[in-house]
Amino acid sequence: MQTDANDITIVNTSTDDLNIIFWLFEETKKLQGKNGYRVWDEIDNAALQKEISSKLQYKIVSGANILCIFSIQHNDPFIWREKDQDDAVYIHRIVVNPNFKGQKLFQRVLDWVKHFAIQNKLKFVRMDTWADNLKIIEYYKSFGFEFIETYHTSNAVELPIQNRNLNVALLQLEVDDN
Repeated sequence: MQTDANDITIVNTSTDDLNIIFWLFEETKKLQGKNGYRVWDEIDNAALQKEISSKLQYKIVSGANILCIFSIQHNDPFIWREKDQDDAVYIHRIVVNPNFKGQKLFQRVLDWVKHFAIQNKLKFVRMDTWADNLKIIEYYKSFGFEFIETYHTSNAVELPIQNRNLNVALLQLEVDDN
């Protein structure tokens, strides 16, 4: 399904979106698993609902369609540790609606997040992904992200369930405000 590029907006998700959000995660888990990639074992529903109520989860919409969802964080000390210096915005859980794959939605997410970083005088956009998925790491690097390191997350209760005990690749993009 193709969308009109001028008809796309990025807004916060709401609790009214929960059914489609859960569906999007399930579809992504199925598709990625079928393609042989690592996927989340489970999604922390309470953490998702907290992101929604805290206005940290967003959706890309076109008309009545949700094309993609993603979350941001202002700090990520359990994954980025000493590098978390209040100078970055962190992207998490980018999930594309399978009906709208191939429409360069990550570029839209990145453009929005970079603009957010500039507005908030932040130096970096950071994210993590599966350390063993070299294809996705190279994909993010093609957008200018730099591989920082591989890190094994803890089992800390402060981390959402889906982020515990994982080998992740940490990626960082320096924001240019010119």
